[in-house]
Amino acid sequence: MSPHKTAPAKGRSRAKRSNPVAGVASFVWLLIVIIPIYAMITTSLAGPEEAAGRNALEPPKNPTLDNYGLVLESGFPHYLLNTVLAALGVVAIVVVLSVPLSYVAVRNRGFWSGGAFRLFLLGVAIPAQAVVVPLYLMITKLEIYDSLWAIVLPTAAFAMPVSVLILTGTLRDISEESYEAMSLDGASPTRMLFQLVIPLSKGGISTVVIYSALQAWNGFLFPLIFTQSEEPRVLTLGLYNYVSQFGVNIPALLASVVLSGVPIFVVYLVARRALVSGMMGVGGK
Repeated sequence: MSPHKTAPAKGRSRAKRSNPVAGVASFVWLLIVIIPIYAMITTSLAGPEEAAGRNALEPPKNPTLDNYGLVLESGFPHYLLNTVLAALGVVAIVVVLSVPLSYVAVRNRGFWSGGAFRLFLLGVAIPAQAVVVPLYLMITKLEIYDSLWAIVLPTAAFAMPVSVLILTGTLRDISEESYEAMSLDGASPTRMLFQLVIPLSKGGISTVVIYSALQAWNGFLFPLIFTQSEEPRVLTLGLYNYVSQFGVNIPALLASVVLSGVPIFVVYLVARRALVSGMMGVGGK
């Protein structure tokens, strides 16, 4: 019997091919990201006197958790709750509105729908600072000034254009055959939205959720302009508690920053696979 010759698998040599330039660039980028985080955490574990004259890259000589205790006792849980509620409100509004808007923009290719879609995307080019005064007048007329709604509504409005842009790219990856198959089964547009579009757009929706949540979590301008009392204060404004006319409590300030970054980091860990697939297209292709 003659031995059978097996053909070499295609792409095996390509898979083993290394890219040292990309590896070095990735390592440099990792250092750029990790070093500030390391300096922030180590400084948050140092005392106020030690933090004033120490090298940020050196570990603290006498690490302590007193800074975190001070943060938790100075209103941080209240600010965290307000920030979570604001983020949830923004995410809910953006997802509920952007998904059907993107669905209509993709499926209805008429002149008016296309023009409305392009007009809607002009919001990407409008900075928030340019419309603060009209927004202030609208919020006072609606009698929601100095409340969480004064943060949620404008933040959601400015997150909508990018969210629609992301979702339209995701929805365009759904094949036309899938729509035609459901149409032959007698499915209405609403049924297609809930049984076809939303299940196949989980990656894009996850991307929108994380993006809009970050807009609310890191927002500073709207909370600063549209709130003034302690009741609706969020984390970004709560950092002012460690700044006074006599100086800045740097370890407590950084401890507050570390604690405020933990929840959004956990959300990223939970939704990272869907986030990556949303950036790459439906099914991660």
